Amino acid sequence: MTMHERITNGKLYTDMCEGLPEERLHGKKMMKAFNDTAPDEVEYRAKLISEMLDQGKGCWIEPPFYFCYGKHISIGEGSYVNVNCNFIDDGQITIGKKVMFGPAVTIATVGHPINPQMREYMYTAPVTIEDNCWIGAGTTICPGVTIGEDSVIGAGSVVVHDIPANSIAVGNPCRVIREINEHDMEFYFKDRRIDVKDLEEEAKLREVK
Repeated sequence: MTMHERITNGKLYTDMCEGLPEERLHGKKMMKAFNDTAPDEVEYRAKLISEMLDQGKGCWIEPPFYFCYGKHISIGEGSYVNVNCNFIDDGQITIGKKVMFGPAVTIATVGHPINPQMREYMYTAPVTIEDNCWIGAGTTICPGVTIGEDSVIGAGSVVVHDIPANSIAVGNPCRVIREINEHDMEFYFKDRRIDVKDLEEEAKLREVK
């Protein structure tokens, strides 16, 4: 088994052989180019996103954005990543369509043994975030976690276990507090009701250049 295969299969590994340092360097050069772009370089940013990641077409990422390799990150169409997010992608990170990330979200696919004599070693466990999730600002998602579709993770949460679909989960450690329900379909914030006429007005404003 090669070192690359050990990483993919969740075995203990180190990362200074088989071209791994060079792969990281290549990714970080692209990351720097992306983070150095000007706000109006929209097309160039989109091009870099599609080149940095395994799959990044049709998503949008706000710089600065940080990762280890880039090529182990797949982000679906319509997803949005806000500023200062950090994706540790030695292992695979799979993000579905229309997923929203608040600022400063960390996704970690790498861990170290608890045994202090073994801390030089690492292992990976993939992270999956399914379609239509909203990940609040400052959240940390730990190795091996899957977040089910449509779920919301509250700001500042530390997600150490899987979260089922259609859930609202918060805290450290992150726990499900309830399912998304009919009230959520009617109100967008506290007592603020979702109003069709109000949304029609908003849509007209968007048409004004």
